[in-house]
Amino acid sequence: MRRFAIILLMVILPFASRAQSADEGGVTVDYGKPQTYILGGVRVTGNKYQDAERIKSLVGLREGRSITIPGEDLSRKLNSLLAQKKFSDAGFYIDSLSVARDTVWLRLDVTERPRVSAWLYHGVKKSEQDELKEKLNLKRGGELSEYVISSTTGVIKNYYKEKGYNNVKVDVQTVDDTLINNAVRVTFDVDRGKKVRIRTITYEGVQDIDKYKLDKSMKKTKDRSWYNFFNSKKFNEQEYPNDKGTLIEAFNERGYRDAKIVKDSIYTIEEGRLGINFKIDQGRKYYFRNITWTGNSVYTAETLNDAIKIAKGDVYDIVTLNRRLQGGGKEGETSVASMYRDYGYLFFNVTPVETNIVGDSVDVEIRMVEGKQARFNNVLISGNNITNERVIRRAVHTRPGYLYSQSDFERSIRELGTMSNFDAEKIVEQGTGWNLIPDPINNTVDISYNVEEKSNSQLELSGGWGARTFVGTVGINFSNFSTRNFFRKDAWKPVPLGDNQTLAFRYQTNGQYYRALSASFMEPWLFGKKPTSLSVSAYFTRQTNSYLGMYGDYYGYGYGYGYGSYWDNLLSVSKWMEVGGFSIGLGKRLKWPDNYFTLYNSLGWQFYNLKDWYRYFVFTDGKYNNINYTITLSRQSIDQQIYPRVGQDWSFSIQLTPPYSLLRGKDVDYSAMSDQDHYRWLEYNKWTFSGRNYVTLYDKLVLMTAAHFGYLGFYSRRWGYSPFEGFLVGGDGMSGYNTYGNDIISLRGYEDYSLTPTENGAYAGHVYDKFTVELRYPVILKPQSTIFALAFLEGGNCWSDINDFNPFQIKRSAGVGLRVFLSVVGMLGVDWGYGFDGPSGEKSQFHFTIGQQF
Repeated sequence: MRRFAIILLMVILPFASRAQSADEGGVTVDYGKPQTYILGGVRVTGNKYQDAERIKSLVGLREGRSITIPGEDLSRKLNSLLAQKKFSDAGFYIDSLSVARDTVWLRLDVTERPRVSAWLYHGVKKSEQDELKEKLNLKRGGELSEYVISSTTGVIKNYYKEKGYNNVKVDVQTVDDTLINNAVRVTFDVDRGKKVRIRTITYEGVQDIDKYKLDKSMKKTKDRSWYNFFNSKKFNEQEYPNDKGTLIEAFNERGYRDAKIVKDSIYTIEEGRLGINFKIDQGRKYYFRNITWTGNSVYTAETLNDAIKIAKGDVYDIVTLNRRLQGGGKEGETSVASMYRDYGYLFFNVTPVETNIVGDSVDVEIRMVEGKQARFNNVLISGNNITNERVIRRAVHTRPGYLYSQSDFERSIRELGTMSNFDAEKIVEQGTGWNLIPDPINNTVDISYNVEEKSNSQLELSGGWGARTFVGTVGINFSNFSTRNFFRKDAWKPVPLGDNQTLAFRYQTNGQYYRALSASFMEPWLFGKKPTSLSVSAYFTRQTNSYLGMYGDYYGYGYGYGYGSYWDNLLSVSKWMEVGGFSIGLGKRLKWPDNYFTLYNSLGWQFYNLKDWYRYFVFTDGKYNNINYTITLSRQSIDQQIYPRVGQDWSFSIQLTPPYSLLRGKDVDYSAMSDQDHYRWLEYNKWTFSGRNYVTLYDKLVLMTAAHFGYLGFYSRRWGYSPFEGFLVGGDGMSGYNTYGNDIISLRGYEDYSLTPTENGAYAGHVYDKFTVELRYPVILKPQSTIFALAFLEGGNCWSDINDFNPFQIKRSAGVGLRVFLSVVGMLGVDWGYGFDGPSGEKSQFHFTIGQQF
């Protein structure tokens, strides 16, 4: 009886809940006696945002059909409508009946869910609000439902749990909006609580394995041990199951194939601090016995055994075996998969199978399906709205019709990452930066590169303090210039871009005392067919005595103008030094030893014009010329330019002038010559080496090690060292207003050029070395800005003669710094360095650079 009553209630509810007399035409409807009618029409009321016709289509009632009132059919229609979560209430009304009482007109009255006029946050930082808004994507005017509240609350909780706030609470408060009808203001009141950190991790039942090795196996679950200093100690619930899996892999790597976690206990030590205890069943240790191969025809079993580097009797390390079969190890590490996939076997598959276990020995059969060789089919490029497509295609190593090669594909990703035109972080991500679409039926693969352009032309408005004066700089650098579009009027937006050429102009001055102008152009692919680069540059600088009129006596240059005559001498220039030059060079990418090598050749001409110039040199007047040839062998395999994580960047260079002294013979007495005749044509041989290596230590923590060496030699000791082209060591490495043909070498923690020896009042740095160890960690890695912090150890020195050179006699320093790269400005940097071997009282130095890149 009770069941019958409930069923009857459900059937008549759509009407009985809002039952009223429909006797406007003198007709009374008795809801206790179901009757069948023909539907004359449906009218929708109460809707403000939802379209009436769409509501009627959701109900599915067509005019002319038969309906029973009350009846189950109408009840189902109404429940289906409410299931759309767009209405908080809905009901049918009878508008009227026909005179013959066989046709009915219905009214569907709906109450729409309230709209949200404002989404608000309480207890949330401004920066966190911005991140949450991006994750939630909540819109004003959207409908408020239990699902929206539940899903949004879940996202907020997960957001804070990822940050270590595992006890976060979210209270949702809704208040009617007094200004907008049927609208509410929703506030998410967040109580983060204390951040939950792991204090200690312990293990039970473990033998022969250090806690350090077990701790390092877990990537996100770390305690306060000293070796986790750079790791976050927050407890991440989402990553915890994955870390338990990698913990078992640590046992598997050491031969404990049966190891398992019997129990893991998470307990509270105090508020915000917890401990984790793992109870381990380690099991016995196993060893490889027989390893056999099946299905291989391209490579012999002996070759494959050499690739996996596992012999009979080795510890049964299935983790390393899988890594050497499938890949995924250290960069450059050979795997069986890479051997096959570099030879076109994209659909290659390999599976190790345990075939027999005898005592502590395991037989493994490695089963292979080589498949057929695959070729690249379509190579698609998208997202390049500035850079021409041919520039990208010539950079990648994947071509339609070529055999698939994993190395060529990875090299293509690296090449696009090192191009300054695109977001280097995005291009390495599968799905956003690239996609592979294999077709096993036709043995082809489509590949798409999805680049994201970034602004890389730079306007430099910078200043630097060097040698006791401030120098301002204005420069413009177009890193994606296009001479091909130079005469196209529509391409000037504001300049023609798209061909990856570099065009730069730079002007430096501190007034009438110093001025410098330089211009350069570089085409990376001469004629657009081969990776042969063309570089052209020219510069001119002029330095006068106008500034020294005020400070000449103070700096000891003997001008004797004094303060009273400063303004007179500012307008009267009687002493100067002018330096100008031009160079042209060709670079070619080599195929041997590998195609990361480049050979660069250049010819240059420089002139020096001195008039009564007392600074820097042992002579004061004259015109001097420098014609030189430079050959440089370099190798660059870094993954990106701004914040490299892996790879090498080194170069070895030799610069030579004609050996004039050897051509003159041995009877020339240079001591009897004037400086003008002695140095009219400069001669020297200059040897330089610069090398950097980048290694990712953990996550984004990068170790950069570097070594530098330079030597300025001569052809004849009687002619001596060149007065130009030496080395100035010490300080921030900014060029400042230096114009006199020396390489400026930074060594933080010391004043500018303070480590450079002098002879007769002139700089005489003819040989130097420098070594750097630097830890880097990024704060922001975005297309338009990159910020990273660093800590460094540095050492180096400079000598006046190669016979005095001692690589272990270095001046040491240590410090910290920050680098900020802005796409429109370039690299900005500040360092604090402490020179351990500097003069007393001058050991601490700040180095500030603007517009400098490295």
